[in-house]
Amino acid sequence: MMILLNILYFLLALGILVTFHEFGHFYIARRCGVKVLRFSVGFGKPLLTWRDSRGTEYVLASIPLGGYVKMLDEREGNVAPEELSSAFSQKTVWQRMAIVVAGPVANFILAIFLYFILALSGSTGIAPVIGELPVDGVAAQAGLQSGDEIVSVDDKAVNTWNAVFSALLHRIGETGEIVFEVQPSGYLDTHRPRTIRVPIDRWLHSSEEPDLFGELGIVQFLPDTDVVIDQVIKGSAADLAGLQSGDKVISVNGDEISSWRKWVEYVRARPDIAIELKVLRQQENFDISLVPRAVKDESGVEVGQAGVSAPIAWPKEMVRKVEYNLFEAIGEGVVRTGETASLILSFIKKLIFADVSSKNLSGSFSIAQAAGDSADAGVLYYIAFIAYLSVSLGVLNLLPIPVLDGGHLLYYVIEWVKGSPVSEKVQMVGYQMGFFCIVGVMILAHVNDLLRIFS
Repeated sequence: MMILLNILYFLLALGILVTFHEFGHFYIARRCGVKVLRFSVGFGKPLLTWRDSRGTEYVLASIPLGGYVKMLDEREGNVAPEELSSAFSQKTVWQRMAIVVAGPVANFILAIFLYFILALSGSTGIAPVIGELPVDGVAAQAGLQSGDEIVSVDDKAVNTWNAVFSALLHRIGETGEIVFEVQPSGYLDTHRPRTIRVPIDRWLHSSEEPDLFGELGIVQFLPDTDVVIDQVIKGSAADLAGLQSGDKVISVNGDEISSWRKWVEYVRARPDIAIELKVLRQQENFDISLVPRAVKDESGVEVGQAGVSAPIAWPKEMVRKVEYNLFEAIGEGVVRTGETASLILSFIKKLIFADVSSKNLSGSFSIAQAAGDSADAGVLYYIAFIAYLSVSLGVLNLLPIPVLDGGHLLYYVIEWVKGSPVSEKVQMVGYQMGFFCIVGVMILAHVNDLLRIFS
């Protein structure tokens, strides 16, 4: 059932993105006087068709993995003399360039609108205050201390953990220093900020699932609480043992346990070692045997993991509410779209120059999983997922690879520079190379997906 829902959320997102993308081509084509023969969402056998007064056929097809806009074009068949002026091939090079670019631009416009909606909705984050650091961690050795609050990363102001994470994403695969500006003792102090420089060398370039904070030895401050279970991860050691949300752990191996911090320390110290719990559930005591699953921490040390989370009551001083008025939200939509596009382009560049591992490529299986996870988290998370995917689609389609919009654009730019079209033979060779390039990347991405699933 979960797999089906993931697929449905993925197809819904893809349908929205494809419709906007193809509408961009469609709208500008009509504005340039090109006759559009067909607007199709999906491929294969038509499920639903209708035709407008201008002769355009609209199709909803059976294979919902893309779409296309078919225009009147001399290259695809004979065109009646009276319709030549409406053929794509008869338009100026500037008009053809505009029609090709319009699809990706439509994706960027959609992303701006979705990020605008998210900004208008506001958000709540947690102040990036440092918790207890491992003494041998990179951050601790560089001078970061428990209680410090991160106020900027590489001169970019941050006020939540999400903002810190976003800033660090840009540095994956790079060599040099990550520069943190921190407020000593976090929100509890008023001392002047100090600068911490953390050295990196092709940082996380070979990691399949990069742990940005763990690799640096950065630990988030968590207020202590009783050992009351909030969520149990499905399939985890706690789930297999029978722990449930709302359970309160009273003792472990006969020793009273009064804080979540002590519980974490106890579990981490016992990988694959059975521990006996006394649990209070709905005013009744239960005895449960738990075997913490052995996992590797950020330092490669084997530790125990139960697979549960705690309900956290954050001090009000650490809760950061971000709100925008109408005009600020529009600006935020543009900024976030630009930052996302920059991040994607940076990743592509690092992938080409082997600064990040090709194992980071994800195919439709991983994207479907992300679609389901974001939808489960809530409507705003799903909107954010669609916005990110929309920017990705826009950026990827503008890459100068024949068969993509960017490849067509490249041919038209060459035509504009040299004053004549690129020969059909050269175009065909380019399309074949582009096709095999795209297919190769897709195969690699889906192999990565399958390896993740079976590992």
